[in-house]
Amino acid sequence: MKKVKLSLLIIIMMICVQLQAQAPTRNRQKEEKIEKQLEAIDPSLVETFKKGTIAMDEQKYKLADSLYSIVYAKAPNFDPVIRRHGSLQLSLGNTQEGINLCKKAVEINRSAYNLSSLAEGYMISKDSTKLYEAQQLFLEAVKLPGGDDVEILAESVQASLRVNDITTAKGIVEKLKGKYPNEMFTHYYSAVMLTYGEQWKEAKKEILKAQEKGLPQEDVDQFLNSGINDEIFKINAVFYFGFFVAVWAFGLLLLFLIGKLFSNVTLKAIESDQLETSSVKPGGWLRSGYKTLINIGGYYYYISLPVIFVLIIGLTGGIIYLFLLAGTIPIKLVAILVIGALITIYNMIRSLLLKVDYSDPGRELKKEEAPKLFSLTDEVAQIMGTRPIEEIRITPLTDLAVYEKGTKREKINDEGKRILILGTAVLKNFKKGDFKAVLAHEYGHFTHRDTAGGEVAFRVQNDITKYFIALYNAQQNTIWNVAFHFLRLYNFIFQNISHGASRLQEVLADRVAAETFGTPAFVNGLTHVIKRQIEFGKYADVEIEEALELKRPINNLYELKGNQDATIEEELSKALNSKTTEDDTHPSPADRFRYIDGIKTANILEDDSLVSDLFEDWNALTEEMTKIIEARIERN
Repeated sequence: MKKVKLSLLIIIMMICVQLQAQAPTRNRQKEEKIEKQLEAIDPSLVETFKKGTIAMDEQKYKLADSLYSIVYAKAPNFDPVIRRHGSLQLSLGNTQEGINLCKKAVEINRSAYNLSSLAEGYMISKDSTKLYEAQQLFLEAVKLPGGDDVEILAESVQASLRVNDITTAKGIVEKLKGKYPNEMFTHYYSAVMLTYGEQWKEAKKEILKAQEKGLPQEDVDQFLNSGINDEIFKINAVFYFGFFVAVWAFGLLLLFLIGKLFSNVTLKAIESDQLETSSVKPGGWLRSGYKTLINIGGYYYYISLPVIFVLIIGLTGGIIYLFLLAGTIPIKLVAILVIGALITIYNMIRSLLLKVDYSDPGRELKKEEAPKLFSLTDEVAQIMGTRPIEEIRITPLTDLAVYEKGTKREKINDEGKRILILGTAVLKNFKKGDFKAVLAHEYGHFTHRDTAGGEVAFRVQNDITKYFIALYNAQQNTIWNVAFHFLRLYNFIFQNISHGASRLQEVLADRVAAETFGTPAFVNGLTHVIKRQIEFGKYADVEIEEALELKRPINNLYELKGNQDATIEEELSKALNSKTTEDDTHPSPADRFRYIDGIKTANILEDDSLVSDLFEDWNALTEEMTKIIEARIERN
């Protein structure tokens, strides 16, 4: 800012010299009064004096000098000619001679014009000690008759600025604005005063008004290019970027609020049994609305990254700029800021470009390993009137889910490969009747086309995770890192939306299962899945810890028994009766059971035989899965 004002002061001096050199507009009444004074002394000198004044105004200084010399020689006490002759010498570069003549004029008559001419001489001189004296002469002049002349007031402002007396300069500018509101000098010095108040935009408006009143374009450009245009650009840049960031932040808020609205409307529709459940359009407008909202939310993440990019650079640069203003630069802290910003930006770009190799879970279960299981999945598909599962992936844990593989077009046209993920651990003691109901739930995701989309949500969640991990590994998960806080915020908003959609999908799939195989079968099936997750985890942990301690092979993890039944039942009861939260991808079991309570179902015969019996060699499979877990433990 000081640099702007210093360069501006230099330009003010240059412009004022140029303006003073321009031909002034003489006040004929004042000229006639002066001419009458001279006529009283020597009428023959009037014409010579007038010609000298014309020559001076036309910047014919040598001619004016010779003419004024004639008048001065014959009327040595006529102060107007002495003053003008002195001013002429100043213009010719004869500074000291000019000052001496102006002094003589003041000695003869301490008028406003004589005082201002002498003050002007002091300002032109190379003696900086005379600047304060020049200001005092101007301040005396403005109080005298004729001292409110626009040029005297304008030069008084300049003199005050030269001695850095801003308060006095402002006061004189106010006089200019009051008496000469439409004069070029008024607008010019108003612009100058506005710059001292750092009112850059208003200063530009005033200098353009001065241009309209005759200030040359070159002078206008000099004034604006002294740093004022740069300051206006900074203000505009900050304003528009701030506005853009505010709009962007409002977009985030809007996404969050709409997500909350959808969640509340969905819950209300479920609770009041007004949810559209037809096979043609399950979930009605809520489901399609969620899909649109997730897509918008996904794209908004990528729109947000350039904003975060600029914020990182802007905040880092802004902090360094504040250090510069403070007059000290902590090198170590600045280095940490710059390196942190570069790492954050690098990882942002890398998270978008880095591809993660995703492999299918578990291994493919061959048809010959469990032909009866494949027949059961075909049977359920036939009952539901849909395409059967084409592949089963067997895993060591308690997984139970479905997904679809294929091109985007294949998925949209319901031609993708349907895959079921089955966790070996969940299958122990699973009754076929209950398993069919749970399998019907998974088929419900296929028939509702839940597995056909989700690419945007999956990619966004994946990119957020990659970026978060990269920042964490680089130790940039700090309080000052704006990207880190953005990821936390956006992950919260996006999960709020996507989890709400997921809960809706689960409720609709639950209804399909209950309508097809009965509410009791689905309740029993889901309860079994939850219990096995608890049970397997507890028994497996005990066995693995003991095996590691005794350095022996791990026993078959799927045939374990223990004395933790009370603990398991307690945890099962807690899991079943938990409350649904915004962080849940599925409603709580208690809510899910409540939503399907009372659904009428055709009479389905109970089947208490076990799913494990559908495998040709269940024991061999469980031994294989145990070894897979053992191998994972050894690797880790």
